Formats: sequence, structure tokens, C-alpha cells
Amino acid sequence: MEPLFATSRTEDLVPRIREFVQNELVPLETAEHLTGNFSVVAKRLDEKRELVKQAGLWGLQHSVDEGGLGLTLCEFGQVSEVLAWSPFGHYTFNCQAPDIGNMELMHKYASDAIKRQYLEPLKEGHIRSCFSMTEPEFAGSNPTRLGTTAVREGNDYVINGHKWFTSSADGASFAIVMAVTNPDAAPHRRASMILVPTDTPGFQLVRNISIMGDASDHWGSHAEVRYDDVRVPVGNLIGGEGMGFVLAQERLGPGRIHHCMRWIGISERCFDLMCRRAATRELEDGVMLGEKQFVQGFIAESRAEIDAARLMVLRTARNIDQFGASAVRNEISAIKFFVANVMLQVVDRAIQVYGAMGITDDVLLPWYYRHERGARIYDGADEVHKTALARSILKEYGLDTKKKAADLAATRA
Repeated sequence: MEPLFATSRTEDLVPRIREFVQNELVPLETAEHLTGNFSVVAKRLDEKRELVKQAGLWGLQHSVDEGGLGLTLCEFGQVSEVLAWSPFGHYTFNCQAPDIGNMELMHKYASDAIKRQYLEPLKEGHIRSCFSMTEPEFAGSNPTRLGTTAVREGNDYVINGHKWFTSSADGASFAIVMAVTNPDAAPHRRASMILVPTDTPGFQLVRNISIMGDASDHWGSHAEVRYDDVRVPVGNLIGGEGMGFVLAQERLGPGRIHHCMRWIGISERCFDLMCRRAATRELEDGVMLGEKQFVQGFIAESRAEIDAARLMVLRTARNIDQFGASAVRNEISAIKFFVANVMLQVVDRAIQVYGAMGITDDVLLPWYYRHERGARIYDGADEVHKTALARSILKEYGLDTKKKAADLAATRA
């Protein structure tokens, strides 16, 4: 835990959660549980969820009026890092994406009826949800371009479209779908978010997309989904019509803090594995792997980068708490690409230190490599965030690259 950002609540919670993760979840990290069918470990994790509730640690992310502990984003970030020590941590504490983001959206913008029917059981961990925005036919870096439509017919929306990377669709009870409801509006006002129960006729889970050889069947899955004349009540609208892009941006600000702190937790776990290997692996005649300067360089660089990343993210989280996400857009872009790259470098170094064993499922590292390489792509690719950050900085120096490009395009037209 970073002392600079510690509070009385984190000083109490972090050690308790760390102990739970170490004692209850790490022993479940077998190759069978991580690479086999999720149903093998699902029952065990449900038992662990009951232990979390008994310990008074359920609902960490919720506000006091939702029955939670009222943690700030900065406080929850510190908790999230500890949960990420195990691949099962966030799920066991019901803080996993995309459920955590869906819960935040529904709490603020869903009707009371939707909250009763879907949000309450989601908060209790009785059901799961998924988020359906990305489409294979359009670049995911531009969410204003969508082919999925929701046409109003009386008191219903009729939804048609093709999605993929609908995170956690397998086993989910409902999806929050981004669809065009107002095609003639300005680009950022065309789409809306609508709740669709997955047992609605026309909802088709086509497949779980295989990610580097892993077609997961659990909360970490990424599905291809089709919506064929899916009819849901107008009351399933989240927020107002045309608010889809605004809600997506609101969801992504805190969501990037959640991701980044989880990545730091993963980095710490892989750093620990790397150091243990370096200190105990004998090469020859009593010479340990950790005595090699290349390995020492890996360790030193990783330690510095992880610590720097943590400070960047917690500072950003604190500023979001104080000033709101829109006020710290530059910081959010910076942590997104910086922390993702730190994590992946640490994972890669740890694999290298393990040698051939590092690419086998006898250790945890390949699981992280498969599941986290997407960190540099989802929620905005590195290149998108770097461009946005650079443009914002240059604008302060009088160079408005966006306006200049628009003026040039208008002249050519």
C-alpha cells in the first residue's frame, strides 16, 4: 500500500483483504482451474464469496447509500491492487469488470424498476452482466460509429446488430447494449444504452472468441453476439436517449483507474514470482540466476516502473475524486498507456527469468500474458491515448492540431 495515499479505511481493509486472497484464493490457482472449464472452480469461488460476505468485505465499491463502505476512488484503487494478486480476486469480491461499471451506471441512471429487477441481484452476486459496445465492422477506437440500431415501435425498442468483445456474455443474465436510437442527431448524440436480458428472443451468443488459444466460458470471456429483432421495453433505457456516448465516457474514467490498479497488482504478483525464481534457481556451481546482471536489471527496472505507475494512478484517482474525470482527461490517458506497458513488460521479464518453464501453464505467467495483452488495446488503444494527450499538450502551446486538420479537410472539400 502506498503510505502517501493511505487512509484509516485502507489501513484496515488492505491487510484483511491481502490475507484473504493469500489464504483462500491463491491455493485455487491450479492449471486445471485457470485453463480448464470454469465450472470446475465456480462452486469453490461461490463458497469463497460467502466468506467475503461473512467477513463484512462485500460491496467494497459501493457508496454508503447502496449499502457499501463509501470508499473513494483512490481508496478503492488501493484495494483493487490487492485483489489483483490473484486472477480470482475481483470476481470473488464482486468487483470484476464489466459488472462494476454496469453497477455504477445503473445506480446513477436506471429506473427504480430496473434497479429492483437487475441491479439488486447483480450487487448481491446472484447474477452477472455484460457490456455490448464494440462491433467487428467498425473501429473500436471510434465509438460514435455503430451499426447496431434500436428502433422505437410503440413502447418497445427493436434492436438489430452485430457485436463482439461483449465482455462476460457467457453466463450473463443481461447485457447493456450501445445502439443507435437517433441516427439524425450529432455523432455524439446518436446512440443510447439499453438493458437487454440475454434470454430475450433474438439475442444470440455466437461464440466465445478464442484469445491466444483460450476461449473462456466465465466472467473473463469475450463473446461475439448478434441481436436479431430483439424487442425490449422502452423502460430498459439507461439514462436518456442519445446519452450513450456520454455514459460510455463517464463509465470509462473511473473504469481506467480500476484497470490500472488491477494491472499494478498483476505487476506486483509477477515481480514476486520473478524475484523468487531469481533468488532460488541455481545455474551452476552455486551461482544463482539472480547474480546475473541482466536479471538484476530486470528486477531494478521493474521495481522503479511499478512504483512510478502506482503513484501516477493514485494521484489521478485522487484528482478524479476532487475535480471529476473530465478535469483530468490528460492524466487518465497517460496512465492508461503507461501502466499497461509497465505491466506487460514485467510479465514478459518474469517469463524470461523462468526460461522454458515460463511459457508453460505450470506457472501463472502465461495466463496473464494471454489475458492481459489486450490491455494496450481495449478502453482505447495506446496510440489513441498518446495522440489525445499530445494534442491536448500542444494546444496549450497554440497548436490546435484537430482544428487545423478540420480546416484543411474543409478547404479540400
